[in-house]
Amino acid sequence: MDIKTPKQIVSLLDEYIIGQDEAKKAVAVALYNRYRRMQLPKKMQGDITPKNMLMAGPTGVGKTEIARRLAIIVDAPFVKVEATKFTEVGYVGRDVESMVRDLVSEAVRMEEKDQFDHVRAQAAKEANKTIVRLLVPGIKKEKRRNQMQELQDMMSMLMPNDQNANNVPEADQEEVTDEIRNERLSVAEQLDKGLLEDRDVTIEVEQAPKINPGNMMNQMGVDMGSMLNEMMPKKRVKRTMSVRDAREVLIQEESKKLVDYDSIYQKAIERTSNSGIIFIDEIDKIAAGNKKTSGEVSREGVQRDILPIVEGSTVQTKYGPVSTDHILFIAAGAFSESKPSDLIPELQGRFPIRVELNALTKEDFVKILKDPADSLLEQYVALMKADGIKLVFTKEAVDKIAQIAFDVNKGTDNIGARRLSTILEKLLEDVLYEGPDMAMGEITITEAYVDKKLSDIITNKDLTKFIL
Repeated sequence: MDIKTPKQIVSLLDEYIIGQDEAKKAVAVALYNRYRRMQLPKKMQGDITPKNMLMAGPTGVGKTEIARRLAIIVDAPFVKVEATKFTEVGYVGRDVESMVRDLVSEAVRMEEKDQFDHVRAQAAKEANKTIVRLLVPGIKKEKRRNQMQELQDMMSMLMPNDQNANNVPEADQEEVTDEIRNERLSVAEQLDKGLLEDRDVTIEVEQAPKINPGNMMNQMGVDMGSMLNEMMPKKRVKRTMSVRDAREVLIQEESKKLVDYDSIYQKAIERTSNSGIIFIDEIDKIAAGNKKTSGEVSREGVQRDILPIVEGSTVQTKYGPVSTDHILFIAAGAFSESKPSDLIPELQGRFPIRVELNALTKEDFVKILKDPADSLLEQYVALMKADGIKLVFTKEAVDKIAQIAFDVNKGTDNIGARRLSTILEKLLEDVLYEGPDMAMGEITITEAYVDKKLSDIITNKDLTKFIL
């Protein structure tokens, strides 16, 4: 595991998120404290709980992006949920425990990928053998079966745990002559040299399951869909694709045979319990605030349902029980119509770290346009390059775009950095439309062009609200 110090974490976050230094520092420390905890004696580890965080700030200033990038940096299971999607027990809506089940599913996916990476070389070897057999098929043997063998086949189809029960080995179904054997050796050699990558081959793949009984059972920790699909006979369908694509499909199938899924599930549960991050967005929407409405009881009910999950409890999942004692919870909200103190006291106490994210300034907008990895301007330049056109933004044009974004946010609803995407789409609509039909060339976006395209919209307040 690659351990990063708080300073290294902040430095990596700086590549994608402009400003908000206080929030970055807080999340980096909270994350590194988990590593510190794992170095302590087992007895003390259980007593040290994660310092959950509450981020407050207007929309579009980087709350979600900080949490998302954080999970990528430390390779931790991460899910983002919206508090408004949950309802208290007895109402129609998602059960709060589903956030933990989603997190475990993500951890299983990550563990499966790690295990697949370890066995990829061996799986690729088996996949290539299969491709050679498909490209140079043997002579099919005549099948002579008695009633007892047919009955055994029918029984084996109803035994999902024995994956090889209804698959007679390929070698037993065909006869290979010396001529076929020599041809296969020649094809295998060409395959190793990459000469057959674009050649078509027909393979049999498992058909995607069609049974989906809905969320009811899933919310009780029972994956009824998987259970029913395993009971049904596995149906395989033929697909024709290039050797390159077929190899990837076959590698996935071979990898599943080589890994131990019980071990994957166990490691995923441990990974979830010790490294999982749950980001609860829109938490301010379940705070009662000053509005005394009929929905207030339901909102408070959701808070009370979330409380035991954040405090630490055991949630039943289809992979096994998961403890939430050491999962890191990061809650966020704009808190424009309410404040953190409007949450129930018990829930407030479970988010001891409070961070306020600042509204973005004009200087922040300039940096957002240019500085981050794969910045907005870089994205549009790359899109136009696909049409053979070089798109250039002058420094004055960038300053003007940033100023317009700042002014529009100030004059209407403040939607943070998302305002830049709206303005750039409007600014470049003609360039993006005409681009494919233009000859190779260079287009320079100047301050005058920005004024020409956006001045009428900016001066007309009603139009500004509608278009930008």
